[in-house]
Amino acid sequence: MDERWAIAPEEGGGAVLVALHPDGQPAGEVVREPDLAAAVGARPQVSRWVWRSTAEIYPRLLASGVRVERCYDVENSETLLLGHEGRLGEPHSAAAAWARMTGAPVPPDPPLRGVDPGEQSSLFEIQTEPLSFEALLRVYAEQLRRHQQAEYPDRMRLLTASESSGWLIAAEMDRAGLPWSAEAHRALLSELLGERFAGGGEPRRLTELADQVSTAFGRRVRPDLPADVLKAFKQAGHQLKTTRRWELQTIDHPAVEPLIEYKKLYRIYTANGWSWLNDWVHDGRFRPGFVPGGTVSGRWITNGGGGLQIPKVIRRAVIADPGWRLVVADAAQMEPRVLAAISRDPGLMEVAGNAGDLYKAVSDTAFSGDRAKAKIAVLGAIYGQTSGDGLKNLADLRKRFPKAVAYVDDAARAGEEGKLVRTWLGRTCPPDGAPIDAALLEGPPVDEPQKDSRRARARGRFTRNFVVQGSAADWALLMMAALRQSIATLKAELVFFQHDEVIVHCPADEADQVAAAIQAAADLAGRITFGDTPTRFPFDTAVVECYADAK
Repeated sequence: MDERWAIAPEEGGGAVLVALHPDGQPAGEVVREPDLAAAVGARPQVSRWVWRSTAEIYPRLLASGVRVERCYDVENSETLLLGHEGRLGEPHSAAAAWARMTGAPVPPDPPLRGVDPGEQSSLFEIQTEPLSFEALLRVYAEQLRRHQQAEYPDRMRLLTASESSGWLIAAEMDRAGLPWSAEAHRALLSELLGERFAGGGEPRRLTELADQVSTAFGRRVRPDLPADVLKAFKQAGHQLKTTRRWELQTIDHPAVEPLIEYKKLYRIYTANGWSWLNDWVHDGRFRPGFVPGGTVSGRWITNGGGGLQIPKVIRRAVIADPGWRLVVADAAQMEPRVLAAISRDPGLMEVAGNAGDLYKAVSDTAFSGDRAKAKIAVLGAIYGQTSGDGLKNLADLRKRFPKAVAYVDDAARAGEEGKLVRTWLGRTCPPDGAPIDAALLEGPPVDEPQKDSRRARARGRFTRNFVVQGSAADWALLMMAALRQSIATLKAELVFFQHDEVIVHCPADEADQVAAAIQAAADLAGRITFGDTPTRFPFDTAVVECYADAK
């Protein structure tokens, strides 16, 4: 039985709560309890809690040892519903939703404030507008009605439910933390960068490389300043546009090799050096503060610490606790498999029904065994790389998989025409003219007609990718929710997630069970998200003590 209760915190640590009918109306008297966690913990029969914000409530519950199976996040759901209605970007707080319902002035969303990285919870602290409990209940009931108006109501309900679950997972991962050895990290930094000098200057190895760069140019050059480097190369007879590695490697100059090495180590020094370690790793754990749906396509972001961009060399510091293991699982070729599922292309679904190398299977079917060409064609269709050889490859792909290519072509055309496109579950792209369009218009100044044309093409490339990448995010949410449920009785903990990779920290004797649970969750999520299709979503899984050993 789906027993739902709404709950809101009160000043002093208490809570106000009430049972709900399926339509969101109160099913009993409003109750006040002196302790929020005790109020939730005393009601294990509740299958879903309805509240304003998971980030506001759930870390407090976890700190008291109370775990929630399912929830409905009103403010997160408001974001998704606004997006579906073509109003993405409007204030999404519960107070804003209430104002829209009552015709009152709509308050702007309160600012997000990152918490101290040393705190247990790195989820954003949210400065919320005051809202009565009665108003919150009416906003929730109205949201249930708005679900019914969605293009596919059942899918939209699944989307808001799964993203609410994502916020539970994010809070739990943030509390558990990714195992991180500060000792191993410091040893790694000393190995790569050398010892640090007094006074806070760059470490020895960077200083040596900087001196080598300057010697190569015959004058003092700051390798950390691109403008200084470009000027030095110009004076040496080499006109470069950037200091990117691929461009540096096109010229013959003695400064190139030490400069490339300096840039590589400097990124480690600034992004994951001693200061980063002191700020972000505490009590043997890294807690970046996961934020579900932080991008318009549904991909997660983190509150800080570069949590989704851990360099491979730094992964040597991610070490399981004694007697425990890291189960690292990477979804294999996820986007093409998602394209097969959402396009319902019979040929591509057949190819994606094999757990093996999808690009090899495509090449055997449509490109005479040329895997590289097949990969370029598939990714070109998804990401819009359709000029030059890519255009010919796409034509070959279209002959063999017409429905798949037509699906993304239609999404691109809709984007160019200023229309909205949606993921499989109903997450909707920003409306035409949203800031993302301006971000795609990098380049030299052009006249207005050209600018409009380029904006349209840029939006088309975005919407082409959005329907695939966003639907992959839909699937990933349900995969994580299923995995969370399946390991709930184990000691295992979800500790990391990014797009197509998940890490579970578990006792060594649970590792095989966890690995099987990950694949089972992927299979279940495929069926729940996309229905009964031949498409499979295999994971490449490794059981390791150190994250760096997984790949």
